Amino acid sequence: MSEASRLGPTRAVVIGGSIAGMLAAAAVKDHVGSVEIIEAHELPEGPEPRVGVPQAVHIHLLQSGGAEAMEELLHGTVGRLLAAGAHRIPMTTDMVIYSPEGWYRRWQRPTHHLLAASRDLTDHIVREQVLREPRITVRTGTRCTGLLGSSRRVTGVRIRTAGGTEKELRADLVIDASGRASRTPRWLTELGITGLTEEHIDSGLVYASRMYRAPVSTRGWPMVSVNADPRLPRPANAGGILPIEGDRWHVSLMGAPGGQPTRDPDAFEPFARTLRHPVIADLLTHARPLTGVSITHSTANRRHHYERLRTWPEGLVALGDSVAAFNPVYGQGISVIAQGALALRELLSEGLVPGYARRAQRAIARPVEVAWALAVGQDIHFSTTTGKSPGLADRLLHRYVSRLSLTATGSFRAATALTDVLTLRARPTSLVRPGVLLSALLGPLRPQLRGPQFTPAELALLTGRHEQP
Repeated sequence: MSEASRLGPTRAVVIGGSIAGMLAAAAVKDHVGSVEIIEAHELPEGPEPRVGVPQAVHIHLLQSGGAEAMEELLHGTVGRLLAAGAHRIPMTTDMVIYSPEGWYRRWQRPTHHLLAASRDLTDHIVREQVLREPRITVRTGTRCTGLLGSSRRVTGVRIRTAGGTEKELRADLVIDASGRASRTPRWLTELGITGLTEEHIDSGLVYASRMYRAPVSTRGWPMVSVNADPRLPRPANAGGILPIEGDRWHVSLMGAPGGQPTRDPDAFEPFARTLRHPVIADLLTHARPLTGVSITHSTANRRHHYERLRTWPEGLVALGDSVAAFNPVYGQGISVIAQGALALRELLSEGLVPGYARRAQRAIARPVEVAWALAVGQDIHFSTTTGKSPGLADRLLHRYVSRLSLTATGSFRAATALTDVLTLRARPTSLVRPGVLLSALLGPLRPQLRGPQFTPAELALLTGRHEQP
Protein backbone atom coordinates (compact mmCIF):
# COMPACT_ATOMS: atom_id res chain seq x y z
CA MET A 1 0.00 0.00 0.00
CA SER A 2 1.37 3.45 -0.88
CA GLU A 3 1.98 6.05 1.78
CA ALA A 4 -0.75 8.27 0.34
CA SER A 5 -3.28 5.40 0.47
CA ARG A 6 -2.39 4.56 4.07
CA LEU A 7 -2.78 8.17 5.15
CA GLY A 8 -6.06 8.79 3.36
CA PRO A 9 -7.00 11.88 1.31
CA THR A 10 -4.28 14.20 2.63
CA ARG A 11 -3.58 17.42 0.77
CA ALA A 12 -0.51 19.64 0.45
CA VAL A 13 -0.48 23.26 -0.72
CA VAL A 14 2.75 24.78 -1.99
CA ILE A 15 3.03 28.60 -2.07
CA GLY A 16 5.04 29.57 -5.15
CA GLY A 17 5.74 27.98 -8.53
CA SER A 18 9.46 28.63 -8.26
CA ILE A 19 12.07 25.91 -8.55
CA ALA A 20 11.76 25.59 -4.77
CA GLY A 21 8.01 25.13 -5.10
CA MET A 22 8.40 22.54 -7.83
CA LEU A 23 10.98 20.55 -5.87
CA ALA A 24 8.82 20.76 -2.75
CA ALA A 25 5.90 19.32 -4.70
CA ALA A 26 8.15 16.55 -6.01
CA ALA A 27 9.29 15.79 -2.47
CA VAL A 28 5.82 15.27 -1.00
CA LYS A 29 3.82 13.91 -3.95
CA ASP A 30 4.22 10.24 -3.03
CA HIS A 31 3.17 10.82 0.57
CA VAL A 32 -0.04 12.83 0.17
CA GLY A 33 -3.19 12.44 -1.87
CA SER A 34 -2.74 15.66 -3.87
CA VAL A 35 -0.51 18.70 -4.19
CA GLU A 36 -1.68 22.13 -5.33
CA ILE A 37 0.85 24.83 -6.23
CA ILE A 38 -0.34 28.43 -5.78
CA GLU A 39 1.46 30.81 -8.16
CA ALA A 40 0.85 34.53 -8.61
CA HIS A 41 1.90 34.58 -12.28
CA GLU A 42 1.46 32.48 -15.39
CA LEU A 43 4.10 29.81 -15.90
CA PRO A 44 5.93 29.60 -19.24
CA GLU A 45 5.52 26.46 -21.31
CA GLY A 46 9.14 26.28 -22.46
CA PRO A 47 12.62 27.40 -21.32
CA GLU A 48 11.57 31.03 -21.14
CA PRO A 49 11.86 33.72 -18.44
CA ARG A 50 9.44 33.36 -15.54
CA VAL A 51 7.94 36.53 -14.09
CA GLY A 52 9.24 37.32 -10.63
CA VAL A 53 12.71 35.80 -11.03
CA PRO A 54 15.03 38.75 -11.71
CA GLN A 55 18.06 36.69 -10.68
CA ALA A 56 17.49 34.37 -13.66
CA VAL A 57 19.42 36.76 -15.91
CA HIS A 58 22.61 36.05 -13.96
CA ILE A 59 24.83 32.98 -14.05
CA HIS A 60 23.60 29.91 -12.17
CA LEU A 61 25.43 26.80 -11.08
CA LEU A 62 24.12 23.48 -9.81
CA GLN A 63 26.74 22.04 -7.48
CA SER A 64 27.26 18.27 -7.51
CA GLY A 65 25.69 17.99 -4.04
CA GLY A 66 22.59 19.75 -5.34
CA ALA A 67 22.52 17.82 -8.61
CA GLU A 68 22.54 14.54 -6.70
CA ALA A 69 19.69 15.69 -4.47
CA MET A 70 17.68 16.84 -7.50
CA GLU A 71 18.26 13.52 -9.23
CA GLU A 72 17.01 11.69 -6.12
CA LEU A 73 13.83 13.76 -6.18
CA LEU A 74 13.31 13.65 -9.96
CA HIS A 75 15.06 10.72 -11.59
CA GLY A 76 16.37 11.57 -15.03
CA THR A 77 16.57 15.34 -14.48
CA VAL A 78 20.35 15.54 -14.92
CA GLY A 79 20.16 13.49 -18.12
CA ARG A 80 17.42 15.73 -19.49
CA LEU A 81 19.45 18.84 -18.68
CA LEU A 82 22.51 17.47 -20.44
CA ALA A 83 20.43 16.37 -23.45
CA ALA A 84 19.04 19.92 -23.68
CA GLY A 85 22.55 21.38 -23.84
CA ALA A 86 23.58 21.89 -20.22
CA HIS A 87 27.27 21.36 -19.48
CA ARG A 88 28.79 19.04 -16.91
CA ILE A 89 31.94 20.83 -15.77
CA PRO A 90 34.47 18.71 -13.83
CA MET A 91 36.14 20.48 -10.91
CA THR A 92 38.75 21.81 -11.29
CA THR A 93 39.66 20.13 -14.57
CA ASP A 94 37.55 22.50 -16.65
CA MET A 95 37.76 25.56 -14.43
CA VAL A 96 40.03 28.57 -14.81
CA ILE A 97 39.80 30.29 -11.42
CA TYR A 98 41.76 33.24 -10.11
CA SER A 99 41.30 33.17 -6.34
CA PRO A 100 42.64 35.91 -4.05
CA GLU A 101 45.56 33.55 -3.38
CA GLY A 102 46.38 32.78 -7.01
CA TRP A 103 45.40 30.64 -10.00
CA TYR A 104 43.96 27.20 -9.31
CA ARG A 105 45.41 24.32 -11.26
CA ARG A 106 43.23 22.31 -13.60
CA TRP A 107 43.80 18.97 -11.93
CA GLN A 108 43.10 16.04 -14.23
CA ARG A 109 41.54 14.02 -11.41
CA PRO A 110 38.10 15.60 -10.99
CA THR A 111 36.35 14.75 -7.73
CA HIS A 112 33.23 16.87 -8.21
CA HIS A 113 31.36 18.65 -10.98
CA LEU A 114 29.05 21.56 -11.72
CA LEU A 115 26.04 21.61 -14.01
CA ALA A 116 25.95 24.80 -16.05
CA ALA A 117 22.82 25.97 -17.87
CA SER A 118 20.64 29.02 -18.12
CA ARG A 119 18.22 29.38 -15.22
CA ASP A 120 15.34 29.31 -17.72
CA LEU A 121 16.39 25.87 -18.97
CA THR A 122 16.84 24.46 -15.47
CA ASP A 123 13.45 25.78 -14.38
CA HIS A 124 11.81 24.35 -17.49
CA ILE A 125 13.27 20.86 -17.13
CA VAL A 126 12.30 20.68 -13.45
CA ARG A 127 8.83 22.14 -14.05
CA GLU A 128 8.17 19.74 -16.93
CA GLN A 129 9.14 16.77 -14.78
CA VAL A 130 7.04 17.83 -11.82
CA LEU A 131 3.87 18.81 -13.65
CA ARG A 132 3.81 15.50 -15.48
CA GLU A 133 2.61 13.98 -12.18
CA PRO A 134 -1.23 13.86 -12.18
CA ARG A 135 -1.44 14.41 -8.42
CA ILE A 136 0.21 17.83 -8.79
CA THR A 137 -1.83 20.79 -10.06
CA VAL A 138 -1.08 24.51 -10.39
CA ARG A 139 -3.41 27.40 -9.68
CA THR A 140 -1.91 30.44 -11.47
CA GLY A 141 -2.90 34.11 -11.16
CA THR A 142 -3.50 33.55 -7.46
CA ARG A 143 -1.83 34.96 -4.34
CA CYS A 144 -1.76 33.60 -0.80
CA THR A 145 -2.86 36.27 1.63
CA GLY A 146 -2.58 34.42 4.93
CA LEU A 147 -2.48 31.18 6.86
CA LEU A 148 -5.43 29.35 8.39
CA GLY A 149 -5.23 27.76 11.79
CA SER A 150 -3.47 28.61 15.02
CA SER A 151 -0.05 28.71 16.63
CA ARG A 152 -0.37 24.97 17.17
CA ARG A 153 -1.47 23.89 13.68
CA VAL A 154 -1.75 25.46 10.24
CA THR A 155 -4.78 24.08 8.44
CA GLY A 156 -4.56 25.81 5.07
CA VAL A 157 -4.22 29.17 3.33
CA ARG A 158 -6.32 32.14 2.29
CA ILE A 159 -6.02 33.02 -1.38
CA ARG A 160 -7.04 35.84 -3.73
CA THR A 161 -7.42 35.43 -7.49
CA ALA A 162 -6.43 38.01 -10.08
CA GLY A 163 -10.11 39.00 -10.25
CA GLY A 164 -10.19 39.74 -6.52
CA THR A 165 -12.12 36.66 -5.39
CA GLU A 166 -11.05 35.41 -1.98
CA LYS A 167 -11.44 31.91 -0.57
CA GLU A 168 -9.93 29.43 1.84
CA LEU A 169 -8.01 26.31 0.86
CA ARG A 170 -7.75 23.58 3.48
CA ALA A 171 -4.56 21.55 3.62
CA ASP A 172 -2.77 19.06 5.86
CA LEU A 173 0.59 20.53 4.88
CA VAL A 174 1.47 24.05 3.69
CA ILE A 175 4.92 24.67 2.21
CA ASP A 176 6.07 28.26 1.76
CA ALA A 177 8.34 28.42 -1.31
CA SER A 178 7.48 32.01 -2.22
CA GLY A 179 11.07 33.27 -2.10
CA ARG A 180 12.56 36.52 -0.84
CA ALA A 181 9.11 38.12 -0.74
CA SER A 182 7.84 35.51 1.74
CA ARG A 183 5.26 36.79 4.19
CA THR A 184 5.62 33.90 6.63
CA PRO A 185 7.29 36.06 9.31
CA ARG A 186 4.25 38.33 9.37
CA TRP A 187 1.81 35.43 9.20
CA LEU A 188 3.49 33.74 12.17
CA THR A 189 3.09 36.95 14.17
CA GLU A 190 -0.61 36.99 13.25
CA LEU A 191 -0.86 33.46 14.65
CA GLY A 192 0.75 34.61 17.89
CA ILE A 193 4.23 33.18 17.25
CA THR A 194 6.97 35.66 18.13
CA GLY A 195 10.71 35.63 18.73
CA LEU A 196 11.82 35.00 15.15
CA THR A 197 15.40 36.14 14.53
CA GLU A 198 16.67 37.31 11.16
CA GLU A 199 20.15 38.00 9.82
CA HIS A 200 20.79 40.41 6.97
CA ILE A 201 24.37 40.76 5.72
CA ASP A 202 24.97 42.82 2.60
CA SER A 203 28.29 43.36 0.84
CA GLY A 204 26.65 45.85 -1.54
CA LEU A 205 27.63 43.94 -4.68
CA VAL A 206 25.75 44.84 -7.84
CA TYR A 207 25.42 42.23 -10.60
CA ALA A 208 25.57 43.04 -14.31
CA SER A 209 25.04 40.20 -16.79
CA ARG A 210 24.60 39.58 -20.50
CA MET A 211 24.68 36.70 -22.97
CA TYR A 212 27.32 36.30 -25.67
CA ARG A 213 27.65 34.06 -28.71
CA ALA A 214 30.82 32.12 -27.97
CA PRO A 215 33.47 32.17 -30.72
CA VAL A 216 33.98 28.41 -30.29
CA SER A 217 31.85 25.43 -29.35
CA THR A 218 31.17 25.60 -25.63
CA ARG A 219 31.28 21.82 -25.26
CA GLY A 220 34.29 21.21 -23.04
CA TRP A 221 35.02 24.91 -22.66
CA PRO A 222 36.03 25.80 -19.08
CA MET A 223 34.25 28.00 -16.62
CA VAL A 224 36.31 31.17 -16.10
CA SER A 225 36.18 33.11 -12.85
CA VAL A 226 38.08 36.06 -11.39
CA ASN A 227 37.26 36.35 -7.69
CA ALA A 228 37.26 39.46 -5.53
CA ASP A 229 40.05 39.98 -3.01
CA PRO A 230 38.87 41.74 0.19
CA ARG A 231 42.47 42.63 1.07
CA LEU A 232 42.84 45.08 -1.81
CA PRO A 233 42.37 48.81 -1.06
CA ARG A 234 39.69 49.31 -3.68
CA PRO A 235 36.02 48.38 -4.20
CA ALA A 236 35.69 44.63 -4.57
CA ASN A 237 34.85 43.36 -8.05
CA ALA A 238 34.63 39.96 -9.67
CA GLY A 239 33.33 38.22 -12.76
CA GLY A 240 32.71 34.92 -14.47
CA ILE A 241 32.03 33.27 -17.82
CA LEU A 242 29.81 30.21 -17.74
CA PRO A 243 29.42 28.06 -20.88
CA ILE A 244 25.74 27.18 -21.34
CA GLU A 245 23.42 25.63 -23.91
CA GLY A 246 23.31 26.98 -27.44
CA ASP A 247 27.06 27.69 -27.65
CA ARG A 248 26.59 30.75 -25.47
CA TRP A 249 28.65 32.34 -22.75
CA HIS A 250 26.68 33.63 -19.81
CA VAL A 251 28.76 36.47 -18.37
CA SER A 252 28.26 38.13 -15.00
CA LEU A 253 30.30 40.99 -13.53
CA MET A 254 30.01 42.22 -9.96
CA GLY A 255 31.15 45.38 -8.19
CA ALA A 256 30.87 46.83 -4.70
CA PRO A 257 29.88 50.43 -3.82
CA GLY A 258 32.34 52.85 -5.35
CA GLY A 259 32.96 50.53 -8.29
CA GLN A 260 29.65 49.08 -9.44
CA PRO A 261 28.81 48.09 -13.03
CA THR A 262 26.00 49.83 -14.91
CA ARG A 263 23.41 49.00 -17.56
CA ASP A 264 25.46 50.73 -20.24
CA PRO A 265 26.40 48.01 -22.78
CA ASP A 266 29.40 50.07 -23.93
CA ALA A 267 30.76 49.99 -20.37
CA PHE A 268 30.38 46.23 -19.84
CA GLU A 269 33.64 45.02 -21.35
CA PRO A 270 35.67 48.00 -20.01
CA PHE A 271 34.38 47.10 -16.54
CA ALA A 272 35.56 43.51 -17.08
CA ARG A 273 39.03 44.93 -17.70
CA THR A 274 39.05 46.49 -14.21
CA LEU A 275 39.01 43.07 -12.53
CA ARG A 276 42.14 41.71 -10.87
CA HIS A 277 43.07 40.03 -14.18
CA PRO A 278 41.91 40.92 -17.72
CA VAL A 279 41.24 37.32 -18.86
CA ILE A 280 37.44 37.79 -19.04
CA ALA A 281 37.76 41.04 -20.98
CA ASP A 282 40.29 39.40 -23.33
CA LEU A 283 37.90 36.54 -24.05
CA LEU A 284 34.95 38.84 -24.64
CA THR A 285 36.78 40.63 -27.45
CA HIS A 286 36.31 37.43 -29.50
CA ALA A 287 32.60 36.97 -28.62
CA ARG A 288 29.44 38.65 -29.90
CA PRO A 289 26.89 40.09 -27.42
CA LEU A 290 23.39 38.69 -27.81
CA THR A 291 21.56 40.74 -25.17
CA GLY A 292 21.70 44.00 -23.34
CA VAL A 293 22.98 44.30 -19.78
CA SER A 294 20.75 43.29 -16.86
CA ILE A 295 21.38 44.71 -13.39
CA THR A 296 20.46 43.34 -9.97
CA HIS A 297 21.03 45.03 -6.62
CA SER A 298 19.43 42.31 -4.45
CA THR A 299 22.53 40.33 -3.52
CA ALA A 300 22.30 40.46 0.29
CA ASN A 301 22.48 37.36 2.45
CA ARG A 302 19.26 37.10 4.45
CA ARG A 303 18.17 34.31 6.76
CA HIS A 304 15.16 33.57 8.96
CA HIS A 305 16.01 31.23 11.84
CA TYR A 306 12.75 29.32 11.91
CA GLU A 307 14.54 26.31 13.37
CA ARG A 308 15.24 28.28 16.57
CA LEU A 309 11.64 29.20 17.37
CA ARG A 310 10.30 27.70 20.59
CA THR A 311 6.87 27.29 18.97
CA TRP A 312 6.36 25.94 15.47
CA PRO A 313 2.95 24.94 14.13
CA GLU A 314 2.17 21.51 12.77
CA GLY A 315 1.40 21.57 9.06
CA LEU A 316 3.76 24.38 8.02
CA VAL A 317 7.20 24.22 6.38
CA ALA A 318 9.29 26.93 4.71
CA LEU A 319 11.83 26.11 1.98
CA GLY A 320 14.29 27.89 -0.28
CA ASP A 321 14.69 31.68 -0.34
CA SER A 322 11.75 31.88 2.08
CA VAL A 323 14.22 30.59 4.66
CA ALA A 324 17.54 31.91 3.39
CA ALA A 325 18.78 33.80 0.35
CA PHE A 326 22.46 34.08 -0.44
CA ASN A 327 24.78 36.38 -2.32
CA PRO A 328 24.52 34.72 -5.76
CA VAL A 329 28.26 35.05 -6.38
CA TYR A 330 28.75 31.78 -4.46
CA GLY A 331 26.37 29.70 -6.61
CA GLN A 332 24.76 27.79 -3.73
CA GLY A 333 21.05 28.69 -3.96
CA ILE A 334 19.50 25.95 -6.12
CA SER A 335 21.68 23.26 -4.55
CA VAL A 336 20.58 24.25 -1.04
CA ILE A 337 16.94 24.14 -2.17
CA ALA A 338 17.34 20.66 -3.66
CA GLN A 339 18.99 19.31 -0.52
CA GLY A 340 16.28 20.85 1.64
CA ALA A 341 13.52 19.35 -0.51
CA LEU A 342 15.18 15.94 -0.30
CA ALA A 343 15.19 16.25 3.50
CA LEU A 344 11.43 16.93 3.33
CA ARG A 345 10.87 13.70 1.43
CA GLU A 346 13.06 11.57 3.66
CA LEU A 347 11.27 12.69 6.81
CA LEU A 348 7.89 11.93 5.24
CA SER A 349 8.68 8.20 5.15
CA GLU A 350 6.77 7.98 8.46
CA GLY A 351 3.95 10.19 7.21
CA LEU A 352 2.60 13.50 8.52
CA VAL A 353 3.09 12.44 12.12
CA PRO A 354 3.12 14.88 15.05
CA GLY A 355 6.34 16.87 15.09
CA TYR A 356 7.02 16.40 11.38
CA ALA A 357 6.98 20.11 10.51
CA ARG A 358 9.47 21.07 13.24
CA ARG A 359 11.82 18.23 12.33
CA ALA A 360 11.56 19.16 8.65
CA GLN A 361 12.38 22.81 9.39
CA ARG A 362 15.45 21.78 11.33
CA ALA A 363 16.54 19.40 8.55
CA ILE A 364 16.15 22.19 5.97
CA ALA A 365 18.35 24.39 8.14
CA ARG A 366 21.33 22.00 7.88
CA PRO A 367 22.28 22.63 4.21
CA VAL A 368 21.34 26.28 4.74
CA GLU A 369 23.88 26.47 7.56
CA VAL A 370 26.68 25.15 5.33
CA ALA A 371 25.96 27.64 2.54
CA TRP A 372 25.47 30.45 5.04
CA ALA A 373 28.86 29.81 6.60
CA LEU A 374 30.49 29.89 3.16
CA ALA A 375 28.78 33.06 1.95
CA VAL A 376 28.82 35.12 5.11
CA GLY A 377 32.28 33.87 6.04
CA GLN A 378 33.54 35.62 2.90
CA ASP A 379 31.25 38.65 2.68
CA ILE A 380 31.90 39.99 6.17
CA HIS A 381 35.52 40.68 5.21
CA PHE A 382 34.65 43.26 2.55
CA SER A 383 34.85 46.85 3.76
CA THR A 384 31.46 47.70 2.25
CA THR A 385 29.55 44.95 4.11
CA THR A 386 26.77 45.93 6.50
CA GLY A 387 24.97 43.77 9.05
CA LYS A 388 27.98 42.11 10.66
CA SER A 389 31.66 42.80 11.21
CA PRO A 390 34.29 40.09 11.56
CA GLY A 391 35.30 39.23 15.10
CA LEU A 392 38.57 37.67 16.22
CA ALA A 393 37.33 34.13 15.50
CA ASP A 394 36.12 35.20 12.04
CA ARG A 395 39.48 36.76 11.21
CA LEU A 396 41.42 33.71 12.41
CA LEU A 397 39.17 31.39 10.38
CA HIS A 398 39.52 33.61 7.32
CA ARG A 399 43.30 33.51 7.63
CA TYR A 400 43.22 29.71 7.83
CA VAL A 401 40.89 29.35 4.82
CA SER A 402 43.09 31.79 2.89
CA ARG A 403 46.11 29.65 3.75
CA LEU A 404 44.23 26.54 2.63
CA SER A 405 43.21 28.29 -0.61
CA LEU A 406 46.84 29.21 -1.22
CA THR A 407 47.78 25.59 -0.62
CA ALA A 408 45.05 24.49 -3.06
CA THR A 409 46.78 26.35 -5.89
CA GLY A 410 49.46 23.67 -5.74
CA SER A 411 48.01 20.75 -3.76
CA PHE A 412 45.40 18.31 -5.02
CA ARG A 413 44.48 17.27 -1.45
CA ALA A 414 43.78 20.87 -0.39
CA ALA A 415 41.87 21.60 -3.60
CA THR A 416 39.71 18.51 -3.02
CA ALA A 417 39.01 19.47 0.59
CA LEU A 418 37.80 22.89 -0.52
CA THR A 419 35.64 21.59 -3.36
CA ASP A 420 34.11 19.00 -1.00
CA VAL A 421 32.68 21.93 0.95
CA LEU A 422 31.97 24.29 -1.95
CA THR A 423 29.85 21.64 -3.71
CA LEU A 424 27.90 20.99 -0.47
CA ARG A 425 29.22 17.45 -0.17
CA ALA A 426 30.90 18.10 3.20
CA ARG A 427 30.48 20.43 6.15
CA PRO A 428 32.96 23.29 6.72
CA THR A 429 34.25 21.45 9.80
CA SER A 430 35.85 18.93 7.42
CA LEU A 431 38.43 21.61 6.62
CA VAL A 432 40.02 21.11 10.02
CA ARG A 433 40.57 17.36 9.74
CA PRO A 434 44.18 16.40 10.61
CA GLY A 435 45.11 15.62 7.00
CA VAL A 436 43.75 18.92 5.74
CA LEU A 437 45.45 20.83 8.57
CA LEU A 438 48.74 19.18 7.66
CA SER A 439 48.30 20.14 4.00
CA ALA A 440 47.69 23.75 4.98
CA LEU A 441 50.76 23.70 7.21
CA LEU A 442 52.96 22.34 4.42
CA GLY A 443 51.60 24.78 1.86
CA PRO A 444 51.43 24.30 -1.93
CA LEU A 445 53.50 21.39 -3.24
CA ARG A 446 53.90 22.94 -6.68
CA PRO A 447 54.97 26.45 -7.70
CA GLN A 448 52.18 28.93 -8.32
CA LEU A 449 50.95 29.46 -11.84
CA ARG A 450 51.87 32.83 -13.34
CA GLY A 451 48.63 33.12 -15.28
CA PRO A 452 45.48 31.29 -16.35
CA GLN A 453 46.00 27.66 -17.32
CA PHE A 454 44.53 27.12 -20.80
CA THR A 455 44.89 24.27 -23.25
CA PRO A 456 46.67 25.03 -26.56
CA ALA A 457 43.31 25.32 -28.36
CA GLU A 458 41.91 27.64 -25.69
CA LEU A 459 45.11 29.67 -25.65
CA ALA A 460 44.86 30.13 -29.42
CA LEU A 461 41.62 32.00 -28.87
CA LEU A 462 43.18 34.30 -26.30
CA THR A 463 46.15 35.09 -28.53
CA GLY A 464 43.96 35.86 -31.53
CA ARG A 465 44.80 32.82 -33.67
CA HIS A 466 41.14 31.81 -33.88
CA GLU A 467 38.84 33.36 -36.46
CA GLN A 468 35.38 34.22 -35.10
CA PRO A 469 32.56 32.80 -37.29
